[in-house]
Amino acid sequence: MSHRRRSNAAGPPPPEGIGDSSTAEASSTEKERPDLPWVLGSERRVLALALAFRAANALLVRTYFNPDEHWQCLEVAHRIIFGYGHLTWEWKRGLRSYLHPFIFAALYKILSLLHLDSPWFMAMAPRLLQSVFASFGDLYLYKLSKLIFNNHVAQWALVNWFMFFCITRTLSNSMETVLTVTGLYYWFVAIESVKGTSVVSKQRAASKQSPPSRKMALLIAALACAIRPTSAITWLYVGLLDFIQMKSKSRFLFLEVVPLGVFVLAVTTFLDSWMYGSRVIVPLNFLKFNLFSSGGDYYGTHVFHWYFSQGFPSMIWTFLPFSISGILKSREWRLAGLIVWVLVVYSILGHKEFRFVLPVLPFMFMFSGYNLAAMAQLKGKGRNEKGRLSRLQLSVILLILTNVPMALYMSLYHQRGTEDVMLYLSREAHDGRVKSVLFLMPCHSTPYYSTLHYNLPMRFLDCTPSENKGILDESDRFLMNPADFVGEVFGNLSSFSHIVLFESEERHVKLLLRNSFQEVRRFFHSHFKVDRDLQSSVVVYSQKSVL
Repeated sequence: MSHRRRSNAAGPPPPEGIGDSSTAEASSTEKERPDLPWVLGSERRVLALALAFRAANALLVRTYFNPDEHWQCLEVAHRIIFGYGHLTWEWKRGLRSYLHPFIFAALYKILSLLHLDSPWFMAMAPRLLQSVFASFGDLYLYKLSKLIFNNHVAQWALVNWFMFFCITRTLSNSMETVLTVTGLYYWFVAIESVKGTSVVSKQRAASKQSPPSRKMALLIAALACAIRPTSAITWLYVGLLDFIQMKSKSRFLFLEVVPLGVFVLAVTTFLDSWMYGSRVIVPLNFLKFNLFSSGGDYYGTHVFHWYFSQGFPSMIWTFLPFSISGILKSREWRLAGLIVWVLVVYSILGHKEFRFVLPVLPFMFMFSGYNLAAMAQLKGKGRNEKGRLSRLQLSVILLILTNVPMALYMSLYHQRGTEDVMLYLSREAHDGRVKSVLFLMPCHSTPYYSTLHYNLPMRFLDCTPSENKGILDESDRFLMNPADFVGEVFGNLSSFSHIVLFESEERHVKLLLRNSFQEVRRFFHSHFKVDRDLQSSVVVYSQKSVL
């Protein structure tokens, strides 16, 4: 497609009678001057609002979503700084890079030096740090919307329930999303500068000098791939579309892509090899396990169309019709194609999760913003009957009523018991009332040492994939027959001062607990089941001798 200025070509048409040719030229000139004070002021306000909003967002997220938030990031960071923390089997096979955990390891080090490593700070500070990254993601989504469409569309690129629920969590996917949005902004800036007609653009074209923004985009893309190797799926699409049209393909490939890619790969390989204690190339190991050997299928598979029929529609929720309408009206097929491409490629893989396609979710809000902006301009053309709501007002009310309650419920209530129980155990451990803990629940159901922040013996049910298919792990064996499994593996449970389990399994092992243990706390967890029996509450038992 032609990379022309989309602000006039694809944005909502201006109301009739506004904007002659001279006005359009002046407007175009202003849009091409990013150093205007009012533009910078506007972006400063956007960033300030985003920082405040995401900080509140982080403080309101009190629920458990995906184990990787803790086990593949914070647990590793905690081990780096404090010397204790559990490394899952992925870290023993060189499937994960230390780059992402190192960010939060730096945070933990600061908290430790300032003596702020209390249970509350240890639990909330990482999400508050991630909220800062998320704020810059919001800013660059605003800037990207303004660049591709116009300022009016950018103001309507609203955030939905799933972004509120997920983006401030310390998942590598959340960081990948921020980097993807930021990198695409610089990529599109590079496209505009190459296609531009300014004197600077002509001089750059004559000297065959690539725009600095493209190098920035490539650097950010390399970092995204270092954190999540599957981010290459996104950047393969983005890069190939422009690579096909480039005149100096070899220059782009060997003087930009390769040097930046090799530099980031060398830095991350050095970091990972240093931390692992031997030479490790994580992206290669990651791709071999997840793509070529379908190792991720061990954790469950979905039908091919899951992202299209269930996953992505659930994430975008009631924004879906507005986004589809925005795609059709804007005819921005390049960006729409990216979304479809990512969904199709991930659909080929057997193991599917919501978070895998999080990086392309923000672009759907750009399209819904386009549609809402068009409604706003149509509203300005005519007069509504007195007392009647316009289509725009009804649409905004619908989006608010369907997204705000969903965001708050999922962030404050659904599956919060496993977070609450670790904060409780942390306080009890620091007061000397916990000696050891056994988690009789599916593996990785709770945070671990990164939240407890106390070095005492703990044991959870292992779910490391077996080399031999058909062999059940401890987690599956427990769920099949809780009482027999506990008696066989742990005996009379006397070596643990506290036991944590879901209410759904409590009834199966209650006879084993009644003589030596007593219930001390019960935390609400969920109103409805997700993929197992209803886990309505998390129960804590303590040895009677400890009480």
